[in-house]
Order: sequence, then structure tokens, then C-alpha cells
Amino acid sequence: MITGKNYIGNQLSAKGSKTYKTFNPQLNIENDPVYTEATLEEIDEAVTLASNAFKIFRTVSGQQKAEFLNTIADEILDLDDELIKTYCSETGLPEGRAKGERGRTIGQLRSFAQFVAEGSWVDATIDTAQPDRKPMPKSDIRKMLIPLGPVVVFGASNFPLAYSTAGGDTAAALASGCPVIVKSHPMHAGTGELVASAIVKAAEKTNMPNGVFSNINSSGIEVGTHLVKHPRVKAIGFTGSIKGGRTLYDLAAQREEPIPVFAEMGSINPVVILPEALKNQNESLAKTYANSITLGTGQFCTNPGLILGIKNEALSNFIQNLADEIIQIEPSCMLHPNIIGAYQRKKQTAISQPHLSVVASYEADVQTNYAKQAITTVEGKTFLDNPALHQEVFGPFSMVVQCENANQLEQIISQLEGQLTGTVITEPYEASKYTDVISALQNRVGRIIYNGVPTGVEVCPSMVHGGPYPSSTDSRFTAVGIHSIKRWVRPFSYQDWPNELLPDELKNENPLEISRLVNNKQTSDKL
Repeated sequence: MITGKNYIGNQLSAKGSKTYKTFNPQLNIENDPVYTEATLEEIDEAVTLASNAFKIFRTVSGQQKAEFLNTIADEILDLDDELIKTYCSETGLPEGRAKGERGRTIGQLRSFAQFVAEGSWVDATIDTAQPDRKPMPKSDIRKMLIPLGPVVVFGASNFPLAYSTAGGDTAAALASGCPVIVKSHPMHAGTGELVASAIVKAAEKTNMPNGVFSNINSSGIEVGTHLVKHPRVKAIGFTGSIKGGRTLYDLAAQREEPIPVFAEMGSINPVVILPEALKNQNESLAKTYANSITLGTGQFCTNPGLILGIKNEALSNFIQNLADEIIQIEPSCMLHPNIIGAYQRKKQTAISQPHLSVVASYEADVQTNYAKQAITTVEGKTFLDNPALHQEVFGPFSMVVQCENANQLEQIISQLEGQLTGTVITEPYEASKYTDVISALQNRVGRIIYNGVPTGVEVCPSMVHGGPYPSSTDSRFTAVGIHSIKRWVRPFSYQDWPNELLPDELKNENPLEISRLVNNKQTSDKL
């Protein structure tokens, strides 16, 4: 049941006077529930609870955390149709998408549960003492990863489940031993509250400390600003725009104690189509990419917003085929009037640039909040000379850049901002002729795709969802998969510490039977 209140630990609270509603973009009306924005008092209470909970939660065993995470998954499933209907009413997205995203969220939680239950993820490293070493004795030194402290997670507008309340950031932080305060996204506050209720129930059922999780409502930027500035908050997780992510990053850096901000932000995900592939697969590539560009109304961080090719007849044919294909696709609803408003403004900014041609633009009447897709094209030199053309247009929009030759193609790639993904479309024998182009692409992205589409992010240990700035604030980490847990921990060493006082992960007898690096040898043996 939706109350419109904040979860301050395990208690519902609504002390403030500022209220708001969510919006149904399909029906173009506000939804009924009224949500109360958190006050400064409630924010401070949530952070204080989280800080106190951290003293206990950081010591909770991997098995106990796994039980907590699995119980969260069970409780989300128990929300059943209420969650799905609320999700659809707040996003305009279809039921199939809602159920698919719920499945992904459940899968993430269970994968982290399995990961921390096994326990080797802490990277336990032991260098035993050598008291007889000359000229100086060697101390006993043991290292492992430990949690940072309370984490604030900002819910994402385009993924109300998988990147929000119980999404990847939250699952990873809880798995690491960090309490989480979610700053719920105002566009899907109802979805967020329902998921928050599942997390709170799971915490109570598994005897987690009160304050291990809170869910904070907000309609603007003030609540998020106060959370980032709070001295007891130790890290931030964010998925959204470059402007929003950079603002949080700067706020965190200006604190008396700066804290890390792990933000996944904008990306145009360049696609390089090499000449032979373009010649041999022209029509099929056009159909594939028309579908990828419009998938989910283009509201994916991995949407292919830039296509690069070397100018020739095949590229001209591809541009026309892509234009023909994309116009045949029925437009679909965007997440919110603010989202489609931003799409229309940014699309207009792009198409108003000099020397740019619009080759496809859906012109028929559409329902309110439905986005009209577009394809544009420019010459390589025009693209190089105009940085405004390099910016993301969040929605069903893509630009084809016609490069003069491979050298210009490489130059364009090298001057791009950092991206989440890069794609190479090639014949098997062709890629080896363009090693400089591929190397340049590798230097600008976090994931490179061979003969595919960037849309779709598999949740698995090998996935990197991140990349050079501004696609993310720290390209050394991924926001997807079990290794994203490394964002919320730090290495910590014990020197000459008595065995009985060490954490189980570092004790001689290895009671957890985890894999450890002992004197430069990976082993599960006792010492």
C-alpha cells in the first residue's frame, strides 16, 4: 500500500509540508497518491540511523547479508501486480518491460547474495611474519576490503527498478556492508515506496539493524544536496544526466571530507560500420539499428546516438535505408513530460546546427508524450568542427557521420568524450585492416561490441558498465555486475594483530574456507 511517506529506517514519516504527485504519461494525467518531501530533520534522522546501523551491519557475516538480499528479492516478488501496475502508471512503459526489469532486479539481488555468501570477494591477502629476516624483521601483515559507510543512492528516471530503490547500486552497497539511503526519483515515487517497503520488511525479518535502509522523497534538488553534504554520508551512487552527476560530484569534492561519487552519466555510444560490412549487410543493418535506436523510445544509456562510416555509395544507401526503416516504426511514450520536453529541445538544437541534414523525421500526429524519431547526417569535418554535435540527445535520435577516410574516422573517435560503449560492425577479415580505428575506440569506451548493438546490458561478472568521463566519474569501476561492489569498499591492513582478534577472513584457521592470497600463493588452506 502506498502512503506517500518517507521510510526513515523502519518507520514511516511525513513531517514536511511540501507535497507532489507522480504523472502517468500514457494518460497524460497526474496519479492520485500524494508524496511528502523529506524535511532536513528527517534527512538527518535517516543518516544518523544509517551511521549507527553501520557499526553493526559492517560486522554482519556474508551468510547473513545473503539471507537479507534474498529476502528482499522475495518481498519484491510478493508485491506482485501492485508493483507492476504502479510502475506502468508512473512511466508509460508496457507491462512486459516492467516484469522484465523486475526480473533483472531480482537476479541482481540473488547474484550478490551468492557472491557475499561465498566470501572470497574481500580479497583477503596475508603476508606472514619473518622475525629472523635480515637486516630487519618482517611484520605479519594482512589485508582485506572493508565497507566505506552509509551510501546515498539516487534513483534513475529510466529504470525505476533495476537502477533505483533496490537496483544495482543498492544491492552492491548492502552486499558490501554499507547501509543505504535512497533518494527516490520523483517520477516514480510510488514504485520506489513499494520497493522500499519490501526492503524494510526484509531487514526486519532477517534482524538487520534499524537504519540499514531508508527511502527519502523529494521533488527537486534540495534533498539530494543536503544528503551529499551530510558529514556522515561516505559515498554516492547516481545514474542520470551529465549535469546532475557533475553537480553531485562537485558538491562531494567541496565537502570538508570529500567523498567518492560513482555516477553513470551521458553517452552517445558510437557505432563504427566498416566499408565491407556496410556493402554486404546494408539493409539488415539498417533494420537492426532502426529498432535499436527506437527501443524503449531511445531512453537507454546505451542508445546508439552516433553512427560513423567512411563516405561511399554503400554509406549513402545505408543512410537512406535507415531513414526508411525508422519511419515505419510506430512512436512510443516517453517517461514523463519533462523527459520529452528535454528531448524535443535537444533534438531541435541538434538539427538547427549548420551543415546538418535531417534524413528522417516522423511527421504524423502522435499522442501526447510520444516521441517522434529522427535521423540526421553530417560530413566528418563538420562534426569535428562543431562540439555541439557531439552531445547526447536522450531519445529516439541518431546521427550518421560521413568520414572522408580511415584517418578522419580515427580522428573523430579520438576527439569524442568518454562513452559507455563502442561498436564495430565488420566482416571477419576486415577488422585487422582498421586496428588504429579500433584502438582509438577502445581508448574512449568502457565496453566494445563486435557485430551487435549496444542496447542491452547483460548482468554478469565480465560486464563493464562505465567508461571514461563523462560516461562515468571513475572509469576504473563498473556499475553493473558483482564487481560493482568494489565501489563501496576500501582496502584495510592489520599489522602484527593477534590471531584471535582478526576478522574471520584473515584468521590462520580460515574458518570461512575462502580463497586467500597467502605469501603470494592463492589458496584456501589453513596457515
